[in-house]
Amino acid sequence: MSGSEGPTSWAVRVSRPGDRWRVELLAADAGDELPVLEQALGEPGAGGWPGPFVIVVDSRLYFVVLRHGPGGLVRALISDATMQEWVLAADVVERYGIGVDADGAFDDDETGWPGGDLDVFSDDGLPAEQLRPIVTADDLWADEMVAAIAARLGFADELAAAVHG
Repeated sequence: MSGSEGPTSWAVRVSRPGDRWRVELLAADAGDELPVLEQALGEPGAGGWPGPFVIVVDSRLYFVVLRHGPGGLVRALISDATMQEWVLAADVVERYGIGVDADGAFDDDETGWPGGDLDVFSDDGLPAEQLRPIVTADDLWADEMVAAIAARLGFADELAAAVHG
């Protein structure tokens, strides 16, 4: 799923009802409505544990992951917390009180940093220390980072089919 193929912005809902991954396209062009994306998560606990998550790739520049955590609170990760000129990024950073995590990120001033819950996929077998190198890779677009995450977790084919039809 390279950056030169398919849409540059999209939103999907990923769940695992049983032992197989399911990826549903929510929008072929990622929306700016955070409440709509939160609503796509469903009720806390309704999808089993660890539960479904929503991934949004916006203009290949950054991605956002939303997922229910303990107590029904939404856990959020943004691949680049400096992208706040984009409506969705600004809403996510503000709503979830996300700060910039400079640990392990780049040294130059033109690149950004991940923010939020880097353990958002730990229950699926991708802990923060393994996710960090993916989201801080300076040679990957956001959609390529998500493709790498999907490959690690085992839903790359389902993601490609949902996004590319």
